[in-house]
Amino acid sequence: MDITEYVYQLTQGFPKEEQYGLTNQIRRAATSIPANIAEGNARSSTKEYLYHLSIAIGSLAEIETYLDLAIRLHFGDRKLIDAISDTLAEERRMLRGLQRSLRAKLK
Repeated sequence: MDITEYVYQLTQGFPKEEQYGLTNQIRRAATSIPANIAEGNARSSTKEYLYHLSIAIGSLAEIETYLDLAIRLHFGDRKLIDAISDTLAEERRMLRGLQRSLRAKLK
């Protein structure tokens, strides 16, 4: 949820002409992370949970790409982008750990 909040803060400073472009894409990816974690957790099987965690991790990678693009286009505050990047790295570590734990449970 923190990532989503940070992304919304960041994209408020993006050019208005990007509202339906980069702003929309990065916000969509950011909201996908907690939504997929929650949906996967609510499913009845570990395999489904793992599937949704995989989607959430993919969304993390997508946001990293959009942040790189924002830097190249000189959009947004660089300190906030760096903070988001740090949060993404930590979230990835936690999700990978959860995946390992769930995979061990399947064995």
